[in-house]
Amino acid sequence: MDSETKTPEGQPRAEQDRVVIFDTTLRDGEQCPGATMTFDEKLEVAELLDEMGVDVIEAGFPIASQGDFESVQEIARRSQNSVICGLARAQPKDIDTCAEAIKPAKRGRIHTFIGTSPLHRKYQMGIDEAEVLERVTASVTRARGHTDDVEWSAMDATRTEEDFLCRCVEAAIKAGATTVNIPDTVGYATHDEFGALIRMLLERVPGADQIVFSTHCHNDLGLAVANSLSGVMAGARQVECAVNGLGERAGNAALEEIVMAIRTRADAMNVWTGIDTTMLTRASKLVSRVTAFPVQYNKAIVGRNAFAHESGIHQDGILKHAGTFEIMTPESVGLKESSLVMGKHSGRHAFREKLKELGYELGGNAFEDAFVRFKALADAKKHVYDEDIEALVDQEIASAHDRIKVVALTVIAGTGGPQKATITLDVDGNQQTFEAVGDGPVDATFQAIRSLVPHEARLALYQVSAVTEGTDAQAEVMVRLEADGKIATGRGSDTDTMVASARAYVSALNKLMARDARRKPETMLAS
Repeated sequence: MDSETKTPEGQPRAEQDRVVIFDTTLRDGEQCPGATMTFDEKLEVAELLDEMGVDVIEAGFPIASQGDFESVQEIARRSQNSVICGLARAQPKDIDTCAEAIKPAKRGRIHTFIGTSPLHRKYQMGIDEAEVLERVTASVTRARGHTDDVEWSAMDATRTEEDFLCRCVEAAIKAGATTVNIPDTVGYATHDEFGALIRMLLERVPGADQIVFSTHCHNDLGLAVANSLSGVMAGARQVECAVNGLGERAGNAALEEIVMAIRTRADAMNVWTGIDTTMLTRASKLVSRVTAFPVQYNKAIVGRNAFAHESGIHQDGILKHAGTFEIMTPESVGLKESSLVMGKHSGRHAFREKLKELGYELGGNAFEDAFVRFKALADAKKHVYDEDIEALVDQEIASAHDRIKVVALTVIAGTGGPQKATITLDVDGNQQTFEAVGDGPVDATFQAIRSLVPHEARLALYQVSAVTEGTDAQAEVMVRLEADGKIATGRGSDTDTMVASARAYVSALNKLMARDARRKPETMLAS
């Protein structure tokens, strides 16, 4: 029995006090505009979630596309520990397709849902209460025909009449649901309202004590974590959440915040999870890399500044006793103090050790490529920070299988003439060069890329930030492209902002191209 399943006094923890962690990064998280992951990236994330102790992985929405079906199926095939779950609307074809996708899993779950609020009944579906109840029963019954692990969700539960919600939950339980999810779909509830809703259902619905109640809270008002924990304290024993809080609109409850709140305030909540918290930082970095969604610096638990202290008073307190200003240790979430000062004189061994310390393990060629880029960076910068190395390696990993790569870029800018960019790209192994004139160096660079790889994607976002302080800091650029209703976000880093911009644009373009690998680059996205 490991330490996570024991109390601080060494006594076994009660199973009824265990909170099931249901991760929806690969489903709800991927629905976040611009966060779409490739097949290989989904497998990489799922493998890490499985390893870190996530109880249920919602791997996708199998009916949504052939790609979603295949990724759910492959994750189900590879999973060693987690229950693999697929989402299905209250429709026979959805449920049957979901069942087929999760079939290879050691333990599979079908998660089916329907809207229950007056707004959803009237405007989204155009049906009355009686038909909703019929669909609840029919969908759960059909799902139980495939598996004995069925979850049912009342979409927009927090804006549903209490009496009708009770009837829907009762119908789902009678039909065989083993988990009932009460989503705050639009992030509307306050924490006291949400806790009261869970208590009400436990008290009023027949059979409620025989199933697991779940929370699924969105962050539209910044209350997702608070509402989820309120639900737990009211009796819910599953929390649906996502790494980095990724998800629709303002996102979901953040997995790392839920887990560390439960661990740190076990005295107040008297519940526990089976998550290996030392892997939280690693998971956060992986999800940030594959989605190209940066984590805000002051993000709780996994933000760059979460364990940083600049104030003299804080520094003095930390040096005397870490507990003066830290309620958890950096080690508990997978962070380590920097022990290696990296610079241009550092060798391969030191670089490899630094990568291990930061949570990276690179193969031979990838390591050599990263080391070459590190040495070039060290020559260009006086100080190489951990964040510089992370940005460098993240870009190396993200671009490993790209069809388009930036080989060289020369930019002419200033007040004395037209701004020009000459870029050389490697497109499917063939190097091509083009010079373009634009309204500024960034526009010229992007025009040159567009000329070499014609496409109809629209630039929806261009954002530049510094990885570290100082005039020699690496620039980190984020580019978002939109085409045919599809969105892709790319990131690039370099001490030269124009090079970082070109890499970010090409990264986003590669992601759009990966959606339809059968089409050639020159016809990709053409309308």
